Amino acid sequence: MARIQSAIKNRRKSLRRNAVNRSRRSRLRNQMKKLRELLARKDADGARKALGTTLSIIDRSLGKGIIHRNTAARYKSRLSRQVASLAGPAR
Repeated sequence: MARIQSAIKNRRKSLRRNAVNRSRRSRLRNQMKKLRELLARKDADGARKALGTTLSIIDRSLGKGIIHRNTAARYKSRLSRQVASLAGPAR
C-alpha cells in the first residue's frame, strides 16, 4: 500500500479516472450496439438518425483518449458504409 502522500493522491486520481473512462467506454459500446441493431433490422431512417449520435460519441471518445484514432476511424468508416448501403444506391 502506498505511504507517500503523492502516491496516495495518484492512486485516488487513478481510481477516479478509471471509473470515468469505464463509463465513457460503456456509453460508446452501448450506442454502437443500438446502431448495429437498427442495421440488423434494416431500419434505414432510425439508423441514419442514430449514426450522427454514434459518430459524435466516437469523436468524443477519441478526444478523451478512450480509443485510438485508427480505431475511431475504422468504426466510423464501417458504420457509415453500412448505413449508406442500407439506404440504397446513391442518387
